[in-house]
Amino acid sequence: MKLFNVYPIYDVTPVRAEGVYVYDDQDTRYLDLYGGHAVISIGHSHPHYVKSVQDQLEKIGFYSNAIQNPIQQELATAIGTQSCLNEYQLFLCSSGAEAIENALKMASFHTGKKRVLAFNGAFHGRTSAAVAVTDNEKITAPLNQQQDVCFLPFNDTAALEQELQKGDVCAVIFEPIQGVGGLDMPTEAFVLEMERLCQQYQACLIADEVQSGFSRSGTFFAFQNTFIKPHIVTMAKGMGNGFPVGGILIHPDLKAEYGLLGTTFGGNHLACRAALAVLDVLEQEKLQEHAQKMAVYFNEKAQNIPQAKVKGRGLMLGLEFDFEVGPLRRRLIEEKKIFTGGSSNKKVLRILPPLTVQPQHFDTFFNALHDLL
Repeated sequence: MKLFNVYPIYDVTPVRAEGVYVYDDQDTRYLDLYGGHAVISIGHSHPHYVKSVQDQLEKIGFYSNAIQNPIQQELATAIGTQSCLNEYQLFLCSSGAEAIENALKMASFHTGKKRVLAFNGAFHGRTSAAVAVTDNEKITAPLNQQQDVCFLPFNDTAALEQELQKGDVCAVIFEPIQGVGGLDMPTEAFVLEMERLCQQYQACLIADEVQSGFSRSGTFFAFQNTFIKPHIVTMAKGMGNGFPVGGILIHPDLKAEYGLLGTTFGGNHLACRAALAVLDVLEQEKLQEHAQKMAVYFNEKAQNIPQAKVKGRGLMLGLEFDFEVGPLRRRLIEEKKIFTGGSSNKKVLRILPPLTVQPQHFDTFFNALHDLL
């Protein structure tokens, strides 16, 4: 049997990883400045993470949500404490796309409406409703087009209000920092106005933090750079440091009912333990504060690359050039042994390292850029 060939892949076969490095089957070391799409938050094979998951696996790895699982409440408490969102409610699932599906479903249940407003350049996932609110027709099948979605530009308050005035919008979904879209961000003023308009027209505001959450942006969630309270917050990726786990935080205005949402694997014992280990390390090693400091260092080093513009915040960063970066990414991997990322903006090089990255790692990257440019 062959694999279904949907991924363009580089000729690298990782077999082990530690910290910010990945090693291939020839024992060649690669500097990982991409973290497997921002998934690796506390570094590869962190000893506390490995021990926590191993210890849990020796006890019980999985059972369904039909039984008591105190680790779920332990995780909810820890997320509430670190995010300062204790009043929210946690629903656990297994991936970012599943988090988006549940967020949109909850918004529709709560409002009794079905139309969704999303933004140009958005990427929210590849499943049914998630791909419908993703601004990429190439990955949207005819089946997905049954969803009623309108795409708007960031920072156009008049266009947003014009759509909300129609009275049929259940949700406005946005990424505080766009990931696949190329690190674009709405202005603080627009975010505040977006919250006000959602309240005025009785639509749910959904902050998609699947990529930007769990301290990557320098705040626990990227939306916390402004003083808003979204109705729903989605999360995944760095939440499990590689273990498949996702979730949504739900504002107390939205009420739970039996059967409203459901999942087989979401909130299983191993997933919760992995996420708790991530939160332990984020707190103990002060990685949120470290992300802020490393962003300053990155910006300072980038001043020596005059043809590049820095985008993003914290350790969710990009360098925008005046040329397409695909060939540069390939040369960074093949010649300099450095992983970086691309985006739908073909001129943006994405930098999403483990939050444990150090100045010397960025020195290596910028020295490589100087050589290749």
